[in-house]
Amino acid sequence: MSRIIIRHGMVLTLDEAGTYLEEGALVIDGDRIAWIGPDAEAPAAGEGDEVIDATDKIVMPGLVDLHFHTALGKGYNDHLPLWEYLDECWYPLIRALDYDAAYWAAMASYTESIKSGCTTVNDMYRKLDALADAAEVVGIRAVLSNDIALDEYNLDTLQDNVDAFHRSHGANNGLIQVRFGIEWLPLASPELLRDTRALADELGIGIHIHLNESMSEVENSLERFGKRPTELAYETGFLGPDVVAAHCVHLNDDEIRMMAETGTHISHNPSSNAKLGNGIARVPEMLAAGINVGLGHDAVECNNSADMFEVMKYSSLVHRAQRQDASLMPAANVLRMATNNGARALGHDTGRLEAGAKADVILVETNSVEFTPMLRDTPVHMTSHLVFAANGGMVDTTIVDGKVLMRGRELTTVDESEIVRKANEAFRRTVARMEVVTRPA
Repeated sequence: MSRIIIRHGMVLTLDEAGTYLEEGALVIDGDRIAWIGPDAEAPAAGEGDEVIDATDKIVMPGLVDLHFHTALGKGYNDHLPLWEYLDECWYPLIRALDYDAAYWAAMASYTESIKSGCTTVNDMYRKLDALADAAEVVGIRAVLSNDIALDEYNLDTLQDNVDAFHRSHGANNGLIQVRFGIEWLPLASPELLRDTRALADELGIGIHIHLNESMSEVENSLERFGKRPTELAYETGFLGPDVVAAHCVHLNDDEIRMMAETGTHISHNPSSNAKLGNGIARVPEMLAAGINVGLGHDAVECNNSADMFEVMKYSSLVHRAQRQDASLMPAANVLRMATNNGARALGHDTGRLEAGAKADVILVETNSVEFTPMLRDTPVHMTSHLVFAANGGMVDTTIVDGKVLMRGRELTTVDESEIVRKANEAFRRTVARMEVVTRPA
């Protein structure tokens, strides 16, 4: 079997020891990293091996987008606050989806992620068959979940998600996984949380949910149930180490304790929370409590970009600005949130470069003014540039599960021009079918 040998790179492993190789190399054999070390000791290439010259490039783990929604209507009616936006745009749009629209929306979303160095998405959306098919064509690592709500909201049901699990879980040699996805408490009930937990335990799969995203959500939960969203999730036994809770902007001290006690993972989505005016999550307190916090972009409707480099920048800057403390969220920690922590939350053997790990690898070009000046003998300067100066357009190569999906900024599995055309056509057709329905009281 042919191998991929990456030579002459600045290898930022993000392994537990923080290993950095100024002139490093790694060997990919099949879907895993077979060897990593100094370039001078790299194994010789054999017949059929592909050698990638990483001169002037950072070789690092692919980024993990821990909270993702396939997006069809980027920038559409994005001036509205969260609840009005959901009722007037998001829900009508996704209710009008058919397979074709969902497929091309996913093709566009996953391609944007690959182009910006994201190798894993934790995607909550609808029409999971279409999403799984798109993920397989693009080649991205995708964790998919339905948009489950109570029947009266005309979204997805638990049975929809069970059916999707049986059809798509483990597809594309395990790159595609299916979890349960709960929309949020305003469209759910304690019984739905309990039923979801029971089925998740039965099938042995995880859960993806929005929690405490906005104060309006918290107030709705208090009015309907007499408890805050995370309190209700905790008391129903819903939380746990197989749960990714998105946003968690408005957690009080007791809810942070509940998250830590149950081992629930949190996706911090600062750019989406800022754009929708929902506030800034208490991430320093979450980390101090021992909670595993990863990063997500949410949906491009809420962000206009799936670029996880932008999310990393926001995740540091908003906390420093809010608390007037430049020591918060240092670049090295933020990088681990976007790699190690996201992989850990999903139970994936990714997010770091070391022998035996899955081969999800990106190469970032540094021969640019954005990375100038840069001291190469230590990763400190480099990590600062990655978080505060870089953007997804600087990603040169993206490798997922040992397969090169982008090389020299050229996509290898899809035709971007076709995706752009078909996704735009699908959006127009879907908007024509949209029907705004008043939310039940």
